[in-house]
Amino acid sequence: MPEPVLRIAAGKAGAPRDFAGALARDQVNVIAEIKKASPSAGVLRRDFEPAALARGFERAGAAALSVLTEEENFQGALAHLRDASAAVGLPVLRKDFIVDTWQVWEARAANADSFLLIVAALDDAALTALLNLGRELGMEPLVEVHTADELERVLAAGAHIVGVNNRNLHTLEVRVETSLELVEMIPQDCITVSESGLRSAEDLRKLRAAGFDAFLIGESLMREAEPGGALQRLIDGISQRSGDSGAGSSDRSR
Repeated sequence: MPEPVLRIAAGKAGAPRDFAGALARDQVNVIAEIKKASPSAGVLRRDFEPAALARGFERAGAAALSVLTEEENFQGALAHLRDASAAVGLPVLRKDFIVDTWQVWEARAANADSFLLIVAALDDAALTALLNLGRELGMEPLVEVHTADELERVLAAGAHIVGVNNRNLHTLEVRVETSLELVEMIPQDCITVSESGLRSAEDLRKLRAAGFDAFLIGESLMREAEPGGALQRLIDGISQRSGDSGAGSSDRSR
């Protein structure tokens, strides 16, 4: 669809929900991811109903949702995002390989409230342009890094929500330690999200103590018979062990 048509459609969409605000709450903030498949694991769910999954995650206490819309590798679709967004009151992130402004307009037209930017796929000019457009539309992006060099570029561009992906893009190895190694470099005024390989309450407790504000969890939940119930148990497990819902201590620089 041409960008001018997408702009008109975006203007008719509902007002964006506050994705950044949802991740900054003083509690366990999980971005629950809705995806049918992944390149490394294949099909994760055959009984795939985005609206039902979204409602289950909302009941379980998710702070926000992430919906895969990329078709070739993840079997996603914009329809999945629209269905999930219409089913709940949570802010919804469009997760895709976004490299052009028309994709941002497309996301807004589908009622996305934020979108993912993968720094490894963007040069500095494109990163800045997409960040600025997202802000103009009330959609603060989640900007994803894998390395210290990428993080430096993101901070120079002025990103507000910084995600650390624990998956190595070249080997596909997942190391939660990647988040722990990079979080100290992220200023306190940024919202921090740890992504990939998060499976247990212990993982989240450790990352919260290091200063992470939110956690994107997808594959481990999608494999469960009842993803919403699995998320509820995870959140309850953290609260029971910590004795409160407040954020962990952080030594991140200001």
